[in-house]
Amino acid sequence: MQLKDFDFYLPEELIAQHPAEKRDECRLMVLSKDKGHIENKVFKDIIDYLNPGDCLVLNDTRVIPARLIGNKESSGGKIELLLLKRVNKDSWETLVKPGKKAKVGAKFEFGDGLLTAEVKSIAEEGNRIIEFQYDGIFEEILDKLGQMPLPPYITEKLEDKEQYQTVYSKNEGSAAAPTAGLHFTEELLDKIREKGIKTVFLTLHVGLGTFRPVKVENIEQHHMHSEFYILSKESADIINDVKDKGGRVISVGTTSTRTLETIGDENGRVKESTGWTDIFIYPGYKYKVVDGLITNFHLPESTLIMLVSALSNREIIMNAYETAVKERYRFFSFGDAMFIR
Repeated sequence: MQLKDFDFYLPEELIAQHPAEKRDECRLMVLSKDKGHIENKVFKDIIDYLNPGDCLVLNDTRVIPARLIGNKESSGGKIELLLLKRVNKDSWETLVKPGKKAKVGAKFEFGDGLLTAEVKSIAEEGNRIIEFQYDGIFEEILDKLGQMPLPPYITEKLEDKEQYQTVYSKNEGSAAAPTAGLHFTEELLDKIREKGIKTVFLTLHVGLGTFRPVKVENIEQHHMHSEFYILSKESADIINDVKDKGGRVISVGTTSTRTLETIGDENGRVKESTGWTDIFIYPGYKYKVVDGLITNFHLPESTLIMLVSALSNREIIMNAYETAVKERYRFFSFGDAMFIR
C-alpha cells in the first residue's frame, strides 16, 4: 500500500489552534464502519450511540511539561530539549534543537542553573541521552521550568495547561496528549456510566512518534516508535467480561487502540500486561479486541489515518475525510471528533 493512498487536501485553516470552549460541545461525525453512513452531531451526543453493556477504554496518561528552553554552558547559545522517554531516575532520551550543539559531553543549564544537564550518548535517529543534575524533586523543577510540548502545527500559546490534559489524566509520562479523550467532561462520563456503560482505564505514554511523518512510499516499510503501556488486571477482567456478554469494546483514541491490539489474543481477550509496543496498524490488519473507535481527525499520510482505515476500509475513511473538509470540521489535536461504529 502506498503513502499517497492516504493523502487528501487539508486547508491549513482547518487545523485547530485552540480547544473548543466547552470540551463536549465540539462537533462529532458518527460513521458506520461497514456502510460509510455519516451523521453530523455534537460530541455530547455520543451517549446516544453507546449501549448498556458496552465498554469505553480510556488512556489515563498525563502529559508532562516536557519542553525545556535553556542555554549551552560554554557559549550561552539557546538550546531546546523535548523529553521523550525516561531511561532511569535522572536520564532521559530527548530531542535537542539545534542538534549540532548537542555533542557528547555538551552541558546545558535551565532556569539560571536550577537544572543542569549533560549529553551522555547519542541514541537512534539522533536523539540524545541526557543526564540531569538538580537539588530537590525533578518533577517539581520540571513543572516550574517546563512548557507543554504542543504539536508544531499549533502556533497559538495555551492559556491553561489543563486544556491539553484529559479530565481523567493521572499517570505522568507523555510527551503528547491522547487527544480523543480531551472531549470528555466528568459530567458526560457520569451520564455514560449511569446508562450502564463501563469505563475502564489503561496507560500508554505517548511519545514523539505521534508527530513523526511517514517517509517511505511503501507504508509497510515504515518503522513505528515504541511506547510504554500498562493494563491492570481489573481493567482486563472488565474488558473480557464485556466481550463474553456480547458488548462492544470502544477504544477512546489511537493510543488505547494500539495498546489493546498489542495485548489481545486471537480470541479478543486481554490480560494484565506491562511493556512496550511498536505495533503498526494499517489496512489489512484484522482487529482482535476493538469494536469501535472514538478519535480525532488526523493529518494526511499519517500512521493515525492508516490505523483508522484498518477498522473500516480506506475508501470509506477517505470519503469521510473529504466530507469533513467540506463541512469545515476542525482537525487534529484540538479539533473535532469522529465515532467509528
